[in-house]
Amino acid sequence: MKIISKNIRHLRTLKGLSQELFAEELGVTRSRISAYEENRSSPTIEMLIKFSDYFKIPVDILIRNDLTKAIDTSFIEVGNKRILFPIAVNENNEDLIEIVPVKASAGYLAGYDDPEYIEQLDKIKLPFIPTGKHRAFPIKGDSMLPMKDGSYIVGRFTDNIDDIVDGKTYVLLTLNEGMVYKRVYSKIEENGMLLLVSDNTNYKNYEVHISEVFELWEFTCSINTQEYSMQELKISSILNMFNSLGVELEALKKL
Repeated sequence: MKIISKNIRHLRTLKGLSQELFAEELGVTRSRISAYEENRSSPTIEMLIKFSDYFKIPVDILIRNDLTKAIDTSFIEVGNKRILFPIAVNENNEDLIEIVPVKASAGYLAGYDDPEYIEQLDKIKLPFIPTGKHRAFPIKGDSMLPMKDGSYIVGRFTDNIDDIVDGKTYVLLTLNEGMVYKRVYSKIEENGMLLLVSDNTNYKNYEVHISEVFELWEFTCSINTQEYSMQELKISSILNMFNSLGVELEALKKL
């Protein structure tokens, strides 16, 4: 069966529609829908556009990608003619986390909006992850100590940039910097910018305009791939203490 046939049947089923009701919605006969779903006939360009408009999914996604992996129709629209599957699941219907490997991280900026690139990413299951669309990103450098180079940040997709919580950490995909992990402060109302802050004070803070931010993933948890030394643990404890003190002081200023 062709991908488009499987997709039409699956999306209709997710909507809870019979072939007859679906045909009425689109203004065509039930036999025509049946022919498409059973791969006895191929949809015309006109019908592909109707399917695209009805399900709010781009035509190229409908005909090229297997949508039967989706467990609902609440696809997240990200930019022009792009969708993000909210949750990947395994054969047991358990939520999965897509892993962006170190070797592929350099190409993420070019491939983040390519469904085929995303589909080939390895996936893992973590039982303690909250609901939502998650992806794991490799960390490079030491700008966000105590996170070590080679660690992974698991982030939950944030579809509304206005939902940013000042002082929380996010993985951002940006036009000029590519993929970065920073503490974020919203300056949108002032100048349409986000202030990106490194926990390592050796790195300067900088701003990026929201039009240059393609994706935003809120920190959920981290996966360390290296063991900490005793000295590093002591330094990390001190850093965490000062960071928490800074948050408390900011809160006191608002009282």
